[in-house]
Amino acid sequence: MRKIWLIMGGLSVLLEYILSFGVLLALGLVAFFVVKWWNLRCVGVTPVHLFTFIAILFTSGLDVGLIMFPLTEFGGYAEDPAYAFANPLAIEFGFWGFLIWAFYFLTAFYFCVIEPRVKFFEIPLVKLINNVVIIGTCAFTASLFLIYLPGYLPEVGDGESVVTTFYVIVFVVILAAAYSSTDLKYVRILSVGSTFLFLALILGMWVAAGMGFTGFAETSSNIGAYFANLHKFVLPLTDYHAFYLFWWFAWSIMIGQFTSRFVGGLKTWQLLAALLIFPSIPLAIWFTVLYYYHLNGISTAGITNIAMVIVGVTFVINSLDSLIRLYTDNLNMTVERFGKAIYVAGNVVLLFVLTLLFQSQWLQIQWIGAVVVGLYLACVVYILIAKRKEVLSIDSMPEDRDLDFHKVETVH
Repeated sequence: MRKIWLIMGGLSVLLEYILSFGVLLALGLVAFFVVKWWNLRCVGVTPVHLFTFIAILFTSGLDVGLIMFPLTEFGGYAEDPAYAFANPLAIEFGFWGFLIWAFYFLTAFYFCVIEPRVKFFEIPLVKLINNVVIIGTCAFTASLFLIYLPGYLPEVGDGESVVTTFYVIVFVVILAAAYSSTDLKYVRILSVGSTFLFLALILGMWVAAGMGFTGFAETSSNIGAYFANLHKFVLPLTDYHAFYLFWWFAWSIMIGQFTSRFVGGLKTWQLLAALLIFPSIPLAIWFTVLYYYHLNGISTAGITNIAMVIVGVTFVINSLDSLIRLYTDNLNMTVERFGKAIYVAGNVVLLFVLTLLFQSQWLQIQWIGAVVVGLYLACVVYILIAKRKEVLSIDSMPEDRDLDFHKVETVH
Protein backbone atom coordinates (compact mmCIF):
# COMPACT_ATOMS: atom_id res chain seq x y z
CA MET A 1 0.00 0.00 0.00
CA ARG A 2 2.86 2.37 0.76
CA LYS A 3 4.14 2.03 -2.80
CA ILE A 4 0.82 3.44 -4.04
CA TRP A 5 1.21 6.38 -1.74
CA LEU A 6 4.75 7.11 -2.96
CA ILE A 7 3.42 7.21 -6.51
CA MET A 8 0.59 9.53 -5.55
CA GLY A 9 2.87 12.02 -3.85
CA GLY A 10 2.12 14.23 -0.86
CA LEU A 11 -1.19 15.90 -0.17
CA SER A 12 -1.32 19.63 -0.67
CA VAL A 13 -1.77 22.00 2.25
CA LEU A 14 -5.27 22.75 1.02
CA LEU A 15 -6.26 19.08 1.11
CA GLU A 16 -4.87 18.78 4.64
CA TYR A 17 -7.02 21.68 5.82
CA ILE A 18 -10.08 20.20 4.10
CA LEU A 19 -9.45 16.83 5.72
CA SER A 20 -8.88 18.20 9.23
CA PHE A 21 -12.01 20.33 8.98
CA GLY A 22 -14.01 17.34 7.72
CA VAL A 23 -12.93 15.06 10.55
CA LEU A 24 -13.76 17.65 13.23
CA LEU A 25 -17.10 18.42 11.57
CA ALA A 26 -18.01 14.74 11.36
CA LEU A 27 -17.13 13.97 14.99
CA GLY A 28 -18.95 17.11 16.14
CA LEU A 29 -22.09 15.99 14.28
CA VAL A 30 -21.80 12.51 15.80
CA ALA A 31 -21.78 14.05 19.28
CA PHE A 32 -24.77 16.25 18.42
CA PHE A 33 -26.81 13.37 17.00
CA VAL A 34 -26.19 11.16 20.03
CA VAL A 35 -27.04 13.89 22.55
CA LYS A 36 -30.07 15.18 20.65
CA TRP A 37 -31.64 11.81 19.74
CA TRP A 38 -30.16 9.50 22.40
CA ASN A 39 -33.18 7.17 22.72
CA LEU A 40 -34.74 7.54 19.27
CA ARG A 41 -35.47 4.09 17.84
CA CYS A 42 -34.04 3.87 14.31
CA VAL A 43 -35.82 1.72 11.72
CA GLY A 44 -34.75 1.39 8.10
CA VAL A 45 -37.03 0.81 5.12
CA THR A 46 -36.09 -2.90 5.06
CA PRO A 47 -34.94 -3.71 8.62
CA VAL A 48 -32.97 -6.85 9.40
CA HIS A 49 -31.81 -8.52 12.60
CA LEU A 50 -28.67 -7.23 14.29
CA PHE A 51 -26.32 -10.00 13.13
CA THR A 52 -27.34 -9.56 9.49
CA PHE A 53 -27.07 -5.79 9.82
CA ILE A 54 -23.53 -6.02 11.23
CA ALA A 55 -22.56 -8.54 8.54
CA ILE A 56 -23.87 -6.23 5.80
CA LEU A 57 -22.14 -3.24 7.38
CA PHE A 58 -18.84 -5.05 7.90
CA THR A 59 -18.55 -6.63 4.47
CA SER A 60 -19.97 -3.65 2.55
CA GLY A 61 -18.08 -1.06 4.58
CA LEU A 62 -14.70 -2.72 4.13
CA ASP A 63 -12.95 -3.91 1.02
CA VAL A 64 -10.05 -5.99 -0.16
CA GLY A 65 -7.57 -3.63 1.51
CA LEU A 66 -8.44 -5.22 4.85
CA ILE A 67 -7.12 -8.55 3.58
CA MET A 68 -4.16 -7.46 1.49
CA PHE A 69 -2.66 -4.35 3.10
CA PRO A 70 -1.70 -5.03 6.75
CA LEU A 71 1.18 -7.44 6.13
CA THR A 72 2.74 -4.90 3.78
CA GLU A 73 2.31 -2.03 6.24
CA PHE A 74 3.56 -3.26 9.64
CA GLY A 75 7.21 -2.86 8.66
CA GLY A 76 6.68 0.67 7.41
CA TYR A 77 4.96 1.73 10.60
CA ALA A 78 7.83 0.31 12.67
CA GLU A 79 10.40 2.34 10.70
CA ASP A 80 8.54 5.66 10.53
CA PRO A 81 9.30 7.90 13.56
CA ALA A 82 5.90 9.58 13.17
CA TYR A 83 4.33 6.41 14.58
CA ALA A 84 6.85 5.87 17.36
CA PHE A 85 4.25 6.60 20.07
CA ALA A 86 2.65 3.18 19.48
CA ASN A 87 3.46 -0.24 18.00
CA PRO A 88 2.57 -1.20 14.40
CA LEU A 89 -0.43 -3.31 15.47
CA ALA A 90 -1.97 -0.36 17.33
CA ILE A 91 -1.32 1.91 14.33
CA GLU A 92 -2.93 -0.54 11.91
CA PHE A 93 -5.97 -0.91 14.16
CA GLY A 94 -6.20 2.86 14.45
CA PHE A 95 -6.36 3.19 10.67
CA TRP A 96 -9.20 0.66 10.40
CA GLY A 97 -11.03 0.27 13.71
CA PHE A 98 -13.20 1.79 16.40
CA LEU A 99 -13.28 5.62 16.21
CA ILE A 100 -13.22 5.74 12.42
CA TRP A 101 -16.51 3.79 12.31
CA ALA A 102 -18.19 6.87 13.77
CA PHE A 103 -18.23 8.15 10.17
CA TYR A 104 -20.53 5.29 9.24
CA PHE A 105 -22.76 5.93 12.25
CA LEU A 106 -23.08 9.57 11.21
CA THR A 107 -24.20 8.81 7.67
CA ALA A 108 -26.33 5.76 8.54
CA PHE A 109 -28.24 7.76 11.15
CA TYR A 110 -28.59 10.72 8.81
CA PHE A 111 -30.04 8.69 5.94
CA CYS A 112 -32.25 6.65 8.24
CA VAL A 113 -33.70 9.52 10.29
CA ILE A 114 -32.95 12.96 8.84
CA GLU A 115 -32.70 12.67 5.05
CA PRO A 116 -36.36 11.56 4.64
CA ARG A 117 -37.34 14.98 6.05
CA VAL A 118 -34.59 17.04 4.42
CA LYS A 119 -34.22 15.40 0.97
CA PHE A 120 -30.89 17.15 0.41
CA PHE A 121 -29.58 14.26 -1.66
CA GLU A 122 -32.57 14.51 -3.99
CA ILE A 123 -31.43 17.94 -5.20
CA PRO A 124 -30.35 17.23 -8.81
CA LEU A 125 -26.80 18.62 -8.55
CA VAL A 126 -26.21 16.90 -5.20
CA LYS A 127 -27.56 13.63 -6.58
CA LEU A 128 -25.20 13.86 -9.55
CA ILE A 129 -22.14 14.57 -7.38
CA ASN A 130 -23.10 11.84 -4.92
CA ASN A 131 -23.37 9.22 -7.64
CA VAL A 132 -20.09 10.27 -9.23
CA VAL A 133 -18.53 9.70 -5.79
CA ILE A 134 -20.10 6.24 -5.52
CA ILE A 135 -19.07 5.15 -9.01
CA GLY A 136 -15.54 6.47 -8.56
CA THR A 137 -15.07 4.72 -5.24
CA CYS A 138 -16.34 1.46 -6.71
CA ALA A 139 -13.66 1.69 -9.37
CA PHE A 140 -10.98 2.57 -6.83
CA THR A 141 -11.85 -0.57 -4.84
CA ALA A 142 -11.45 -2.74 -7.94
CA SER A 143 -8.19 -1.00 -8.87
CA LEU A 144 -6.64 -1.77 -5.46
CA PHE A 145 -7.56 -5.41 -5.92
CA LEU A 146 -5.91 -5.37 -9.35
CA ILE A 147 -2.73 -3.69 -8.09
CA TYR A 148 -2.22 -6.09 -5.20
CA LEU A 149 -3.09 -9.38 -6.90
CA PRO A 150 0.45 -10.02 -8.22
CA GLY A 151 1.94 -10.08 -4.72
CA TYR A 152 -0.57 -12.67 -3.51
CA LEU A 153 -0.46 -14.84 -6.61
CA PRO A 154 3.25 -14.84 -7.50
CA GLU A 155 2.73 -18.11 -9.36
CA VAL A 156 0.98 -16.02 -12.02
CA GLY A 157 3.50 -13.72 -13.67
CA ASP A 158 6.58 -12.33 -11.94
CA GLY A 159 4.93 -11.42 -8.61
CA GLU A 160 5.02 -7.69 -9.35
CA SER A 161 3.59 -6.89 -12.79
CA VAL A 162 -0.12 -6.86 -13.59
CA VAL A 163 -0.46 -9.42 -16.36
CA THR A 164 -3.44 -10.25 -18.55
CA THR A 165 -4.69 -12.94 -16.16
CA PHE A 166 -5.19 -10.39 -13.39
CA TYR A 167 -7.20 -8.10 -15.67
CA VAL A 168 -9.40 -11.08 -16.49
CA ILE A 169 -9.88 -11.88 -12.78
CA VAL A 170 -10.89 -8.29 -11.98
CA PHE A 171 -13.22 -8.19 -14.99
CA VAL A 172 -14.94 -11.39 -13.79
CA VAL A 173 -15.22 -9.98 -10.25
CA ILE A 174 -16.90 -6.82 -11.56
CA LEU A 175 -19.17 -8.95 -13.72
CA ALA A 176 -20.17 -11.09 -10.71
CA ALA A 177 -20.85 -7.96 -8.62
CA ALA A 178 -22.96 -6.37 -11.36
CA TYR A 179 -25.01 -9.55 -11.72
CA SER A 180 -25.50 -10.03 -7.98
CA SER A 181 -26.69 -6.42 -7.66
CA THR A 182 -29.75 -7.31 -9.74
CA ASP A 183 -31.51 -8.77 -6.69
CA LEU A 184 -31.35 -7.67 -3.04
CA LYS A 185 -31.40 -11.27 -1.83
CA TYR A 186 -27.78 -11.61 -2.90
CA VAL A 187 -26.76 -8.90 -0.42
CA ARG A 188 -27.70 -11.04 2.56
CA ILE A 189 -26.16 -14.16 1.05
CA LEU A 190 -22.90 -12.39 0.17
CA SER A 191 -22.67 -10.46 3.46
CA VAL A 192 -23.27 -13.40 5.77
CA GLY A 193 -21.21 -15.72 3.55
CA SER A 194 -18.30 -13.26 3.41
CA THR A 195 -18.40 -12.89 7.18
CA PHE A 196 -18.12 -16.63 7.76
CA LEU A 197 -15.38 -16.96 5.14
CA PHE A 198 -13.44 -14.19 6.86
CA LEU A 199 -13.83 -15.87 10.25
CA ALA A 200 -12.73 -19.18 8.74
CA LEU A 201 -9.66 -17.48 7.26
CA ILE A 202 -8.73 -16.04 10.66
CA LEU A 203 -9.16 -19.43 12.35
CA GLY A 204 -7.17 -21.21 9.66
CA MET A 205 -4.26 -18.78 9.83
CA TRP A 206 -4.31 -18.86 13.66
CA VAL A 207 -4.04 -22.65 13.62
CA ALA A 208 -1.39 -22.66 10.87
CA ALA A 209 0.76 -20.15 12.79
CA GLY A 210 0.65 -22.26 15.96
CA MET A 211 0.26 -19.12 18.04
CA GLY A 212 -2.18 -20.69 20.50
CA PHE A 213 -4.13 -18.70 23.07
CA THR A 214 -1.02 -17.46 24.85
CA GLY A 215 0.55 -16.11 21.69
CA PHE A 216 -2.72 -14.51 20.70
CA ALA A 217 -3.20 -12.87 24.11
CA GLU A 218 0.36 -11.54 24.21
CA THR A 219 0.17 -10.17 20.68
CA SER A 220 -3.31 -8.66 21.02
CA SER A 221 -2.26 -6.72 24.12
CA ASN A 222 -0.41 -4.36 21.76
CA ILE A 223 -3.76 -2.92 20.64
CA GLY A 224 -4.06 -1.20 24.01
CA ALA A 225 -1.60 1.42 22.77
CA TYR A 226 -4.29 2.60 20.32
CA PHE A 227 -6.79 3.39 23.06
CA ALA A 228 -4.09 5.01 25.18
CA ASN A 229 -3.35 7.35 22.26
CA LEU A 230 -6.84 7.61 20.78
CA HIS A 231 -6.69 11.41 20.53
CA LYS A 232 -3.68 11.22 18.21
CA PHE A 233 -5.71 9.40 15.56
CA VAL A 234 -8.35 12.12 15.21
CA LEU A 235 -6.37 14.39 12.87
CA PRO A 236 -3.94 13.11 10.22
CA LEU A 237 -0.67 11.87 11.67
CA THR A 238 1.09 11.67 8.32
CA ASP A 239 0.29 11.97 4.63
CA TYR A 240 -0.33 8.22 4.61
CA HIS A 241 -2.80 8.49 7.48
CA ALA A 242 -4.46 11.36 5.62
CA PHE A 243 -4.81 9.09 2.59
CA TYR A 244 -6.66 6.57 4.77
CA LEU A 245 -8.95 9.25 6.22
CA PHE A 246 -9.85 10.52 2.76
CA TRP A 247 -10.58 6.93 1.82
CA TRP A 248 -12.97 6.60 4.77
CA PHE A 249 -14.70 9.83 3.81
CA ALA A 250 -15.11 8.58 0.24
CA TRP A 251 -16.87 5.48 1.57
CA SER A 252 -18.88 7.11 4.33
CA ILE A 253 -21.82 8.70 2.52
CA MET A 254 -22.52 5.77 0.24
CA ILE A 255 -22.19 3.18 3.01
CA GLY A 256 -24.54 5.25 5.15
CA GLN A 257 -27.08 5.39 2.32
CA PHE A 258 -26.92 1.67 1.77
CA THR A 259 -26.81 0.36 5.34
CA SER A 260 -29.40 2.81 6.69
CA ARG A 261 -32.13 0.84 4.99
CA PHE A 262 -31.28 -2.25 7.08
CA VAL A 263 -31.26 -0.69 10.58
CA GLY A 264 -33.49 -2.88 12.71
CA GLY A 265 -34.88 -0.86 15.61
CA LEU A 266 -31.70 0.10 17.45
CA LYS A 267 -31.80 3.25 19.56
CA THR A 268 -29.36 5.97 18.56
CA TRP A 269 -26.85 5.21 21.28
CA GLN A 270 -27.12 1.49 20.54
CA LEU A 271 -26.48 2.12 16.84
CA LEU A 272 -23.35 4.10 17.68
CA ALA A 273 -22.12 1.43 20.10
CA ALA A 274 -22.85 -1.34 17.60
CA LEU A 275 -20.90 0.39 14.83
CA LEU A 276 -17.92 1.22 17.03
CA ILE A 277 -17.64 -2.11 18.85
CA PHE A 278 -18.93 -5.02 16.78
CA PRO A 279 -16.85 -4.46 13.60
CA SER A 280 -13.78 -3.65 15.72
CA ILE A 281 -13.74 -7.08 17.36
CA PRO A 282 -13.05 -9.14 14.19
CA LEU A 283 -10.69 -6.41 12.99
CA ALA A 284 -8.67 -6.65 16.20
CA ILE A 285 -8.53 -10.45 15.96
CA TRP A 286 -7.53 -10.36 12.29
CA PHE A 287 -4.79 -7.79 12.77
CA THR A 288 -3.48 -9.68 15.80
CA VAL A 289 -3.06 -12.86 13.78
CA LEU A 290 -1.38 -10.99 10.93
CA TYR A 291 0.92 -9.14 13.31
CA TYR A 292 1.99 -12.46 14.80
CA TYR A 293 2.91 -13.59 11.28
CA HIS A 294 4.89 -10.38 10.81
CA LEU A 295 6.74 -10.58 14.13
CA ASN A 296 7.71 -14.21 13.63
CA GLY A 297 8.52 -14.01 9.91
CA ILE A 298 5.91 -16.64 9.01
CA SER A 299 5.38 -16.92 5.27
CA THR A 300 1.89 -16.82 3.75
CA ALA A 301 3.03 -18.30 0.43
CA GLY A 302 0.94 -21.02 -1.13
CA ILE A 303 -2.46 -22.01 0.21
CA THR A 304 -2.64 -19.14 2.71
CA ASN A 305 -2.21 -16.56 -0.04
CA ILE A 306 -4.82 -18.31 -2.14
CA ALA A 307 -7.25 -18.34 0.79
CA MET A 308 -6.64 -14.61 1.35
CA VAL A 309 -7.32 -13.91 -2.32
CA ILE A 310 -10.57 -15.91 -2.19
CA VAL A 311 -11.79 -13.95 0.83
CA GLY A 312 -10.60 -10.75 -0.83
CA VAL A 313 -12.63 -11.60 -3.93
CA THR A 314 -15.80 -12.09 -1.86
CA PHE A 315 -15.20 -8.76 -0.13
CA VAL A 316 -14.77 -6.97 -3.44
CA ILE A 317 -17.88 -8.57 -4.94
CA ASN A 318 -19.86 -7.74 -1.82
CA SER A 319 -18.73 -4.12 -1.72
CA LEU A 320 -19.28 -3.53 -5.42
CA ASP A 321 -22.64 -5.30 -5.30
CA SER A 322 -24.04 -2.94 -2.68
CA LEU A 323 -22.61 0.18 -4.28
CA ILE A 324 -23.71 -0.70 -7.82
CA ARG A 325 -27.21 -1.23 -6.53
CA LEU A 326 -27.07 2.10 -4.71
CA TYR A 327 -26.02 4.30 -7.62
CA THR A 328 -28.23 2.48 -10.15
CA ASP A 329 -31.24 3.00 -7.87
CA ASN A 330 -30.32 6.65 -7.40
CA LEU A 331 -29.96 7.22 -11.15
CA ASN A 332 -32.91 4.99 -12.12
CA MET A 333 -30.58 2.72 -14.06
CA THR A 334 -32.50 -0.34 -12.89
CA VAL A 335 -32.98 -3.84 -14.22
CA GLU A 336 -36.69 -3.13 -14.60
CA ARG A 337 -35.94 -0.18 -16.87
CA PHE A 338 -33.17 -1.57 -19.07
CA GLY A 339 -33.36 -5.34 -18.67
CA LYS A 340 -30.78 -7.54 -16.96
CA ALA A 341 -28.40 -7.92 -19.92
CA ILE A 342 -28.02 -4.18 -20.63
CA TYR A 343 -27.92 -3.38 -16.90
CA VAL A 344 -25.08 -5.82 -16.23
CA ALA A 345 -23.12 -4.96 -19.39
CA GLY A 346 -23.37 -1.20 -18.80
CA ASN A 347 -22.12 -1.42 -15.23
CA VAL A 348 -19.29 -3.77 -16.14
CA VAL A 349 -17.99 -1.51 -18.92
CA LEU A 350 -18.26 1.64 -16.79
CA LEU A 351 -16.50 0.21 -13.75
CA PHE A 352 -13.81 -1.65 -15.66
CA VAL A 353 -12.81 1.46 -17.61
CA LEU A 354 -12.70 3.55 -14.42
CA THR A 355 -10.71 0.80 -12.70
CA LEU A 356 -8.04 1.10 -15.38
CA LEU A 357 -7.98 4.88 -14.90
CA PHE A 358 -7.41 4.51 -11.15
CA GLN A 359 -4.81 1.81 -11.71
CA SER A 360 -2.89 4.15 -14.01
CA GLN A 361 -3.16 7.00 -11.46
CA TRP A 362 -5.32 9.23 -13.66
CA LEU A 363 -7.80 9.39 -10.77
CA GLN A 364 -7.07 9.61 -7.03
CA ILE A 365 -9.22 8.77 -4.02
CA GLN A 366 -8.14 11.97 -2.21
CA TRP A 367 -10.12 14.03 -4.71
CA ILE A 368 -13.23 11.97 -4.03
CA GLY A 369 -12.75 12.25 -0.25
CA ALA A 370 -12.43 16.03 -0.52
CA VAL A 371 -15.66 16.19 -2.52
CA VAL A 372 -17.42 14.19 0.22
CA VAL A 373 -16.23 16.66 2.87
CA GLY A 374 -17.76 19.36 0.69
CA LEU A 375 -21.05 17.45 0.62
CA TYR A 376 -20.99 17.19 4.42
CA LEU A 377 -20.58 20.94 4.75
CA ALA A 378 -23.15 21.77 2.07
CA CYS A 379 -25.71 19.52 3.76
CA VAL A 380 -25.17 21.19 7.15
CA VAL A 381 -25.48 24.67 5.63
CA TYR A 382 -28.63 23.65 3.73
CA ILE A 383 -30.26 22.34 6.90
CA LEU A 384 -29.35 25.44 8.91
CA ILE A 385 -30.80 27.73 6.23
CA ALA A 386 -33.84 25.81 5.00
CA LYS A 387 -34.67 22.83 7.23
CA ARG A 388 -33.54 23.69 10.75
CA LYS A 389 -37.02 23.60 12.35
CA GLU A 390 -37.95 20.33 10.65
CA VAL A 391 -34.76 18.62 11.82
CA LEU A 392 -34.82 19.92 15.39
CA SER A 393 -38.44 18.80 15.77
CA ILE A 394 -37.72 15.16 14.84
CA ASP A 395 -38.84 12.85 17.64
CA SER A 396 -39.78 9.66 15.77
CA MET A 397 -39.20 7.75 12.58
CA PRO A 398 -41.15 8.55 9.39
CA GLU A 399 -44.70 7.16 9.49
CA ASP A 400 -44.06 4.57 6.79
CA ARG A 401 -41.41 2.75 8.85
CA ASP A 402 -42.37 -0.42 10.72
CA LEU A 403 -40.14 -3.03 12.33
CA ASP A 404 -40.99 -5.84 9.92
CA PHE A 405 -38.00 -8.16 9.52
CA HIS A 406 -39.76 -10.02 6.68
CA LYS A 407 -40.03 -6.94 4.47
CA VAL A 408 -36.52 -7.48 3.05
CA GLU A 409 -37.67 -10.82 1.62
CA THR A 410 -40.14 -9.10 -0.71
CA VAL A 411 -37.68 -6.56 -2.12
CA HIS A 412 -35.67 -7.33 -5.27
